[in-house]
Amino acid sequence: MPKKIVILNGSPRRKGNTSALVNAFTEGAESAGHTVTEFFLGGMNIHGCKGCFGGHSSKECPCVQRDDMDKIYPAVRECDVIVLASPLYYWNMSGQLRTAVDRLFALEEGDGNLLRGHGRASALLMAAEGHDFEDVVLYYNHLMEHLKWKNLGQILAGGNGGIEDIAGKPEISAAYTLGKSVS
Repeated sequence: MPKKIVILNGSPRRKGNTSALVNAFTEGAESAGHTVTEFFLGGMNIHGCKGCFGGHSSKECPCVQRDDMDKIYPAVRECDVIVLASPLYYWNMSGQLRTAVDRLFALEEGDGNLLRGHGRASALLMAAEGHDFEDVVLYYNHLMEHLKWKNLGQILAGGNGGIEDIAGKPEISAAYTLGKSVS
């Protein structure tokens, strides 16, 4: 059965190593008949969470802030799979991705929890100059546990210092295979 997949791409580079992983995953997923919607967070106006607990998950715009998250909320509500994609910055996801993930909390607030559970699944795509993904994987695994999402896997591509260093590396085909394997 075709799935609706949302990719939150936290890279600041449209043609960087993380985006190469996203493109490969997308090709694999679309070849399997899935629908993919990518949000390039680096080009969006998204403010940090105010921690106000003013969100209401069932409202069309669940957060009290009006910004580009209003484009993301409807897609997340309707999707089956959420892919988190980011370069590794200081042993974690980029600020762009962390900000969007924090703001998804509005879908857990108020008069219904529209984020946690609901049969959703997730994958993590990351590229980095180094190879130390331990801290971000720990965070990601805790997030999956909290949200009760099935963890589809992680593609962690280290050793990519230059913008197109990932080209031809095995992680590209692994991202394609992961996208194709979504079921």
